[in-house]
Amino acid sequence: MRHGSIPGSHGRVRPLSLLGDPVLHAPCEEVRDFGPELAALVEDLFATMYAARGVGLAANQIGEPVRVFVYDCPDDEDERHLGHVVNPRLVESGGPVVRGPEGCLSLPGLEAGTERHDEAVVAGFTVAGEPVTARGTGFFARCLQHECDHLEGGLYVDRLTGWRRRRVLRQASRASWSRTGTPKRARDRG
Repeated sequence: MRHGSIPGSHGRVRPLSLLGDPVLHAPCEEVRDFGPELAALVEDLFATMYAARGVGLAANQIGEPVRVFVYDCPDDEDERHLGHVVNPRLVESGGPVVRGPEGCLSLPGLEAGTERHDEAVVAGFTVAGEPVTARGTGFFARCLQHECDHLEGGLYVDRLTGWRRRRVLRQASRASWSRTGTPKRARDRG
């Protein structure tokens, strides 16, 4: 990204991977090349996230199985957090566990009360290969944990149990965007 440019303004909007797509259910590979292709991917992630009106987006959600995510997310005090993390690691999660509404651009229109820690710290790198740390509380902490889950091959629905899980999977299987109904992995863990 150029200094001072609006994130995503040089990117293209890419199709979203939806629940059931195998790329969402496998751990992503570490980024090894911090060149122009990575910078272009980050731009595409921002452009796609903004077009879909999201607050975070992981690379596998646009079909790229690499460890990168972007965010433009407020915390509970409405402070805006904007950035990206390459090869992120969730190095700390703590504080009280809070159940709050959580949705996902890969399950459009659906959400469920999902338990997350109220504080999170993610460490990784920028597109230039410089170390970066993102610290979040409240909603932003939820976002950081959610995006890290994506890169490990998980979705928020994998954290649900009981009736919450069954309800979201049933809604997903009936959604207009659903290709084949409930994916095998989700059925097996129900």
